[in-house]
Amino acid sequence: MSTPSVDVGRMDRLLTIMAALRDPSAGCPWDLAQDFKTIAPCTIEEAYEVADAIERSDFEALPDEVGDLLFQVVFYARLGQERGTFDFAAVVEHIIDKLERRHPHIFSDTTVTDPDAVAANWERIKAQERAEKGDADESVLAGVATGLPAFTRCLKLQKRAARVGFEWPDMPSVLVKLDEEIDELKEAIETGDVDSIEDELGDALLVLTNVARRMDLDPDLALRRANRKFETRFRKMEAVAQARGQSLEDLDLEGKEALWQTVKKTLKR
Repeated sequence: MSTPSVDVGRMDRLLTIMAALRDPSAGCPWDLAQDFKTIAPCTIEEAYEVADAIERSDFEALPDEVGDLLFQVVFYARLGQERGTFDFAAVVEHIIDKLERRHPHIFSDTTVTDPDAVAANWERIKAQERAEKGDADESVLAGVATGLPAFTRCLKLQKRAARVGFEWPDMPSVLVKLDEEIDELKEAIETGDVDSIEDELGDALLVLTNVARRMDLDPDLALRRANRKFETRFRKMEAVAQARGQSLEDLDLEGKEALWQTVKKTLKR
């Protein structure tokens, strides 16, 4: 197996820059003001920017976005080093150990034949790791992080439940359930009970996530696609209205809808 070359000097340079940014006397005021909690939202944002570059196939921007994400890792390592709990070397060792442990078919004598077998073995190893750490949760749903984005966590929970056969038998059954949930949402809206509306809306979104899972789609990506489509159409509406010497806010609802339909047809062509 060939080993890719790594410019250790450049990695050391990155760690040196991070140390300089956190230098108590001469560091950057913004970086010095950060801690684990304030950096966490930045990490999520950077991860989404990586995903966005990939989704747009912008491979020129991707190295820059991945670099921003790497900086987050380096930042956490520096914070850990300052607390005396861990450093960058510990982060690297942990991921090396984990990857080798969870890929016995590569680094040991275990044999697997397909991706499903790899995934099953991965989950078995993770369960063993949790048990060794004293985690007594033996549920099929154990280990699905509560901090995940809602759609992502919903997908993972459903996939876990499906392993033991807890799911609708086919897509028509799922769609029937979706119709039921939409009807219940309509009834909740009629009552005006905000708590009930939120509850029923969540149920409908859960079933929609099930539709996405069965079609091997990511509901978050689907919504982001819809967002892009909406934004493109809305901006086009603004441009068309301006070209006509109008303003969107001055049009009545019927005028806005007519313009929306015109823009849809134009963009489809």
